[in-house]
Amino acid sequence: MKENVVVIGGGVAGMEAARQLLLLGYNPILVEQQDHLGGHVAQWNRLFPDMAPAGDLVRRLWDGITDANIFLETRVTSVNRLKDDYLVMLSNGVSISCRAILIASGFKLFDAARKEEYGYGVYDHVVTNADLESWFNGNESDRIPSAPRSVGFVHCVGSRDLKAGNSQCSKVCCITAVKQAIEMKERFPEARVYCFYMDLRLFGKKYEDFYIRAQQEFGIQFIRGRVSEVGETLDGRLQVKAEDTLSGKPLKVQLDLLVLMAGMSCNPDVAELARMARLDIDSDGFLRSLDNTAGIDVSNRPGIFYAGACTGAKTVPETLGEARSAALDIHRYLQGR
Repeated sequence: MKENVVVIGGGVAGMEAARQLLLLGYNPILVEQQDHLGGHVAQWNRLFPDMAPAGDLVRRLWDGITDANIFLETRVTSVNRLKDDYLVMLSNGVSISCRAILIASGFKLFDAARKEEYGYGVYDHVVTNADLESWFNGNESDRIPSAPRSVGFVHCVGSRDLKAGNSQCSKVCCITAVKQAIEMKERFPEARVYCFYMDLRLFGKKYEDFYIRAQQEFGIQFIRGRVSEVGETLDGRLQVKAEDTLSGKPLKVQLDLLVLMAGMSCNPDVAELARMARLDIDSDGFLRSLDNTAGIDVSNRPGIFYAGACTGAKTVPETLGEARSAALDIHRYLQGR
């Protein structure tokens, strides 16, 4: 009989880890509280920097886990250590005995309404990156103008922000803004598109090329300066006030659409999971790895491992890499190596 491994979280980290565990000869039991797999990636349209359809990735991962046991709309209600095993109870009444658990519970998108100066939830045409991505996916929204003349993107909304309780960089906001800005120019070639940033963090493979392409091929304007205020004009347009820190001058720009690049926050559900399994939580609210250099996927508890954004902001390639690493570490652990 194949040995059980409980995988908590059905985003791309959990799916890839389950796929690898199947290949290694285990019985992964995937537990997801939503009614679908794929997590945030399943809600996205295209992925940077190659603009590959996000749905293609989710489908490939799904094709690799058809033999796994999958529980949707299900939560973990208790985790108890019994000698060398864990007894995991699920909200559907199922109990699972296993020696290893993988937590891939992901992240929560920052609530942009908390940054009141940007007007999210106040002005109709202020949206988040997730709202815009949903629109790219074909979901109708009266918050997206039918023919915008000017569009702005605000980086670092809820990231690198002590007042918001998150001092960390979300890693993906800059490159997501570049991707979405390009997509808007593809749809509305005559529109003026601006990106307001503190500084650009483009560390991934081909990210810098993507940024240069946005400027040279699409004419997207990058303004180094934090937006200080958003208001609405009498004709219903948005007026954005910022400071261009390179020129040292204040500026005002009128926009038809403002997109807030909401960053990654810790998933609040991990607090209860950490309490049940006696896991350490880091100062930023994410799960604390045993070692941030060589043991990012290892917890402080024997047999419990991590993958993806449960330990901090991650890109999709990082997430998939950690899932593969965690599956291999679980295999070594169960083999006593």
